[in-house]
Amino acid sequence: MNSISLCELLNTVQQAIKLNFTEPIWVRAEIGELRENGGNAYLDLIENAENSDKLLAKIRANCWASTFQMLKTYFEENTGQILREGIAVLVQVTVEFHSVYGISLNIKDIDPAFTLGEMAMRRQQIIRKLQSEGVAQMNKSLELPQYMQRLAIISSATAAGYGDFMHQLNERGFKFYSVLFQSLMQGEAAADSIINSLEKIYANVELFDAVIIIRGGGATTDLACFDSYDLALNVAQFPLPIIAGIGHLRDNTIVDLVANKSLKTPTAVAEFLINKMQDAENQLFETVNSIVNFAQNKILVQKNILEQTRWKITHLLKNITANSVFELNRQKIRLKNAAQNAIFFQKNKLDLYEKIIHTQSPQYLFKKGFSLTTLNGKRLFSVKLLKKGDKIKTYLSDGAVESLIVD
Repeated sequence: MNSISLCELLNTVQQAIKLNFTEPIWVRAEIGELRENGGNAYLDLIENAENSDKLLAKIRANCWASTFQMLKTYFEENTGQILREGIAVLVQVTVEFHSVYGISLNIKDIDPAFTLGEMAMRRQQIIRKLQSEGVAQMNKSLELPQYMQRLAIISSATAAGYGDFMHQLNERGFKFYSVLFQSLMQGEAAADSIINSLEKIYANVELFDAVIIIRGGGATTDLACFDSYDLALNVAQFPLPIIAGIGHLRDNTIVDLVANKSLKTPTAVAEFLINKMQDAENQLFETVNSIVNFAQNKILVQKNILEQTRWKITHLLKNITANSVFELNRQKIRLKNAAQNAIFFQKNKLDLYEKIIHTQSPQYLFKKGFSLTTLNGKRLFSVKLLKKGDKIKTYLSDGAVESLIVD
């Protein structure tokens, strides 16, 4: 029986590889695992079946320190993406075979344009999936409240963007009630961290008017979490309007696309909220002025009627002839009584209008010891509407006070 040694067999394989792979070749693959040690990179390159996690191929690869550090910098500067596990790459490799360690690939070059194309394609796939599921426009369809004072803020407490946002929000004198839900805003765990904050807000959704997601500027790499399908799905389906202020000047993230409102910076979000409050205040003043103008017009109409009555009386008196002394006296008495009654009646009506306007004003009622209590911004008419944990606000003549229902 003819036979050869294992070493002879592997040497034959090695020679066959050398003969068939004399030049470096470009290979498309996904990084399944990446480890750095001593400046060198050790990778597992894999290929899965299309639209499936079924593994079709896998091979070891390495990139020595002298090449890896250069390629890593080149790749990250051109893509804004960290060279990491889970991304698709196009690499130039030489095929190597060792009789002990087996076959492996030695990476010589990398094409960032390929990865950018794959990232864009994956992003479009996520957008199409959200659209096909009918959720992409759900948060956008929510109407923004007229008064957005109760804000649930998702950010990092130490982020400069959060500090800028709060400074801008409090600068113009409007009162905002805000709660910070601290979250990671970059890195692999960021998407799950933000989703966790959304779940906490959802548990107390009745306490807030809107959700604010803010983050200062950064590299595209730092914003990768905002292209997460799971995060975008949670944002799109959230029952409160979500306003995103993710500070970047490049293309919008998927979260920007599904949020109710997207602005470029945290301070732009603060300015938007302030403008909404200013619009609401202007509308309130317009309503008050219209009520005052209506009342003044009513008073003016009644005064005109009174003046016309006086003129008619004067005109009638002038037309009475001197020969009708008896009739004149009788008419004078009748007219005098009629005039007095008309004047008295009109004066009473004027006094009544003025009294109604005065006694119905909030200032008059507050001075009389009355107060106005609101729950969630709406007037409260009965204690039966209250429950433990509710926050109410009571308006008095010299200010307002907030209370918490404990029993």
